[in-house]
Amino acid sequence: MQLLRAADRAATPWKNGGGITREVAAWPPGSGFDDFHWRVSMAEVRADGPFSVFAGVDRVLAVLEGRLAISVQGVGDFDLAPGSAAAVFPGDAPTTGRVVGGPALDLNIMTRRGKATARLGRLAVAGPQPLPAAPGRRLLIAGDGPMRASDHRLERYDALLLEATDPALVLDAERPTIAYLVSFA
Repeated sequence: MQLLRAADRAATPWKNGGGITREVAAWPPGSGFDDFHWRVSMAEVRADGPFSVFAGVDRVLAVLEGRLAISVQGVGDFDLAPGSAAAVFPGDAPTTGRVVGGPALDLNIMTRRGKATARLGRLAVAGPQPLPAAPGRRLLIAGDGPMRASDHRLERYDALLLEATDPALVLDAERPTIAYLVSFA
């Protein structure tokens, strides 16, 4: 189990100036854009524009703050806001985004085809609840408020990278919050 603090994430500005990205985790460790199996990041989207194209990569995109409308060629249009269903689309499809009413913060999950797949779940944490151990790697991300995952206190957007050998956890929060669980296969 590895604790990944939001405060430790470096901001990488986009080439087009439309936002910044902070990597949460990638596999294998130390991999870059050309050789990751999976990559999870959070991006602050400040301006409308095209998405970067990632050949051979599938994406899952959820909005944590604000609202983002995206159009994916050959797939369709998505209106993303906190609580809405995530957009699932190929990273090599031409995609444009439009920020609705101010900056948006998204959770971006990318998996390389043939290497990994990902599933995103949302957990409403309002009191003690179990998070059973599971096969494969998972990434637990604290949402809009602090929470506990057994002995770990997670602040807003902190994450825990969980391995198949890690024990079950008990999630709890002082006030209702949302946690995000990314499961990889």
